[in-house]
Amino acid sequence: MNAVERVLRNLVIANRILANEGVVDAYGHVSVRHPENPNRYFLSRSRSPELVEVSDIIEFDLQSVPVSDKRQPYLERFIHGAIYAARPEINAVVHSHADDVLAFGVTKSVPMRCVVHTAGCMGYHVPVWDIRDKFGDTNLLVTNNDQGNDLAATLAGNNVALMSAHGFAAAGRSLAEVVRIGVYLPKNAKVYSEALRMTNYQVDKVRLLTEGEVKMKGVPNPDAPEIMRAWEYWAKRAGVGELLA
Repeated sequence: MNAVERVLRNLVIANRILANEGVVDAYGHVSVRHPENPNRYFLSRSRSPELVEVSDIIEFDLQSVPVSDKRQPYLERFIHGAIYAARPEINAVVHSHADDVLAFGVTKSVPMRCVVHTAGCMGYHVPVWDIRDKFGDTNLLVTNNDQGNDLAATLAGNNVALMSAHGFAAAGRSLAEVVRIGVYLPKNAKVYSEALRMTNYQVDKVRLLTEGEVKMKGVPNPDAPEIMRAWEYWAKRAGVGELLA
């Protein structure tokens, strides 16, 4: 199996994991940078992640133009191309509308913070991008490069950017790493929301991870055993263990 074949199989696994873990449903998507050409990336045609197969995957340039495929792509593919263009160290991107995260993108009083150690992969700072700020009234979808570039600028060097009234975009150095972020960010949001409710929304009574704690939870190697252990577990839960390389 060559590098491209391996990446395409892993992209199918990532789609199935995110669907099985409830991070995406009929909507949302995950992509991966081309392993041999950093100016290209792979993303499924417009299809629900739970159904994605290798034959569904399309190759795009960083302007999110299909290289040689006329099938219907995702309307929001520009999220992916813009992040890859802005962040050469990033090799995988997830876009999700996970319910537990949404509230933190529409309130200005309580920013998203890490409260659970397993969610340290989300990073310490989680900016909020609101498409309305620059583009006015829209359908809230990222449907062109200007919008994608603006989102990527808000993400900057962080792992996650919330998309106000929409969802989030996450960036990782590998598919396993970005899937990990995608799985644990909503879990963290759920725990944080419950902690806020229990303390009558007094943020100072909730134990937040410090910047140092979040930094120490970071894993220098995106293919480290602790990351791949979860990748294997989630893949088998999703019924695609046979695709593991």
